Amino acid sequence: MYSEEIVQKLQERFEYKSSMEVPRIVKICLNQGIGKAVGDKKMIDVAMTEMSSIAGQKAIATYSTKDISNFKLRKGMPIGCRVTLRRDRMYEFLDRLISVSLPRTRDFQGVKSKGFDGRGNFTFGVKEQIIFPEINIDKVKYSNGMDITVVTTARTDEEAKALLESFGFPFTKN
Repeated sequence: MYSEEIVQKLQERFEYKSSMEVPRIVKICLNQGIGKAVGDKKMIDVAMTEMSSIAGQKAIATYSTKDISNFKLRKGMPIGCRVTLRRDRMYEFLDRLISVSLPRTRDFQGVKSKGFDGRGNFTFGVKEQIIFPEINIDKVKYSNGMDITVVTTARTDEEAKALLESFGFPFTKN
């Protein structure tokens, strides 16, 4: 779909000389911070299995880098998990996210386009992991959200937004 339809549409819109100038998606990063995991180590294992089933790729744990006594946090404690998707798994995840998962969100009216960073990358948050069909709602003990970052080769936010819209990303109207 990207090489057949999207490249031509964006090349005409932004007047690129070559098809290699057209922005493309490089990777999608899923990140889940679990602050309550300081007291309960099983939360990290549960979060990693859920994240692995959502992404279709094994999740890795993220560890704290500092000691923070107010939060009872020690250096090296697991406090979250993450997955980086590239190539075929990335496109497959993006398709499932746009067509199945986001519409399952309660009172869904689109994703706000405030998450662009000025360099063509887009980050947005999901409040609950149960919007993904891979998660069995009956087995969920802890409701965790996650951050999803779409990294593109676009130079500006306008180019990145046009790229994501051509993939069918549901941005809000205003």
